[in-house]
Amino acid sequence: MSLSQKIDEDMRNAMKSGDKERAGTLKMLKSDITYEKAKTGEEPSDEQVLDVIKRAAKKRKEAVKEYEAAGRSDLAATEAAELKIIEEYLPEQMTEEQISAALDKILAEAGEVNQKMFGKLMGIASKELKCKADGAVIKDILQKKLGSS
Repeated sequence: MSLSQKIDEDMRNAMKSGDKERAGTLKMLKSDITYEKAKTGEEPSDEQVLDVIKRAAKKRKEAVKEYEAAGRSDLAATEAAELKIIEEYLPEQMTEEQISAALDKILAEAGEVNQKMFGKLMGIASKELKCKADGAVIKDILQKKLGSS
C-alpha cells in the first residue's frame, strides 16, 4: 500500500469514527498531495508524497513557534496536535548523535575540509540524510564541526 493510499484509508477511518481533528488534518494533507498530483500531471510517488508531508510538518512547526511568540497558546496547541498526526507518516528522525556520526563519516570521505566547503558538504549531507533528519539540525551540527576543524 502506498503512502497516499494509507493516508486515504486513515482519513476514511477517522471520518467514520468521528475523530474530527485527525480527519481534518488528513484532509489537508490529502489536499496537498492532490495539488502535487495536479502540478505534475501524474500520480505522485511515495518519495514525492513524503516531501509533501515534510513540508506540511515544517509549516506546522513554524506556526507553533509563531503562535507561541504571539501568546496564542490555543492556536499553538491546535497546530501542535496537527503536527503530531502528520509526523506519524514521516520516517523516524535521527538523534543528534546519529546525525553527528553520519556527518563525521561524510567529512572523513571528503578528506580535508574547510568552512568554504560548507555548501558542498551540506548538499551531500542533505541527500544522504533526506527524510531522516531535519535540515536545520544538520546545518547546526555541520557548522559546529567545521568551526572546530
